[in-house]
Amino acid sequence: MTGRLAGKAQEVAKEDYDKARLLLNDAARSGSYMYPIKGIFYFISHPELWKPLRSRLLPYLTLYSSVLGSMFFFTYLPQLAIMAFVNGPLAVFTAALLILNESSTITGILSKNYLLQDAILDTFDGTLLARNKGDIVAEGREIKTGGDSIQRLGKALKKPFRRFNINELIRYVMYLPLNFVPVVGTVTFLLLRGRSRGESVHDRYFQLKGWPSSRRSQWLKDHKGPYTAFGTVATLLEMVPVASIVFSFTNTVGAALWAADIEAKENQMAGSTAPELREAAKKAE
Repeated sequence: MTGRLAGKAQEVAKEDYDKARLLLNDAARSGSYMYPIKGIFYFISHPELWKPLRSRLLPYLTLYSSVLGSMFFFTYLPQLAIMAFVNGPLAVFTAALLILNESSTITGILSKNYLLQDAILDTFDGTLLARNKGDIVAEGREIKTGGDSIQRLGKALKKPFRRFNINELIRYVMYLPLNFVPVVGTVTFLLLRGRSRGESVHDRYFQLKGWPSSRRSQWLKDHKGPYTAFGTVATLLEMVPVASIVFSFTNTVGAALWAADIEAKENQMAGSTAPELREAAKKAE
């Protein structure tokens, strides 16, 4: 009996390892993990894209300070007591880092759904305009003549970004204890967060393209590795205290650059799977 269980465990472990290896290979070939980095450099070199960020910077810092202060006041000691069992004397530092992570996440969820939504939308559309993809942007908003890519943005006709989703917060709380497991637990936590983050980066692009939910789901399923890789790098950047708001915008720029490359078929991923997706869409219809 024990031998059969051990054999089954090895079989399951090998299956999971093979899936993970394929996922990593797919992510590596796509190069999607580089787009958050590309977004940083593109954002720096295009000052017109700073306008939406500047308009929300002070309200964001006020929100972040309130959340961070409340988290340290109410939760530092309880979390310190828990971390002391795991990390011993280092618990003083690890508990503080955990609260910084939690505060950044809570602030990110609240700000993206209420405070930054329009600014992030403008940044995504403005980046597409800067990449000469005005025909796509025109599917979701009015475009003015003259001026830079942000000044040309008119009234938004469609807004894809979702309001507060309690499931996102529940998942975060569920995955948080993984950080108590050294190395492996933290890596697993980041990958799970990255997968969730990656699934939403092209919501605007899918809407502008007019893709039905079935086609979106199929696309994300076929490119799980690339989107998880993008989401993981984006998550790591957005975990940086205070600077997380800047990285939220640079990640948006990176997602728009990726969308522009997919649209231009400069990315092999788009060219290899687009026919399959078109077929799937036809069947769904």
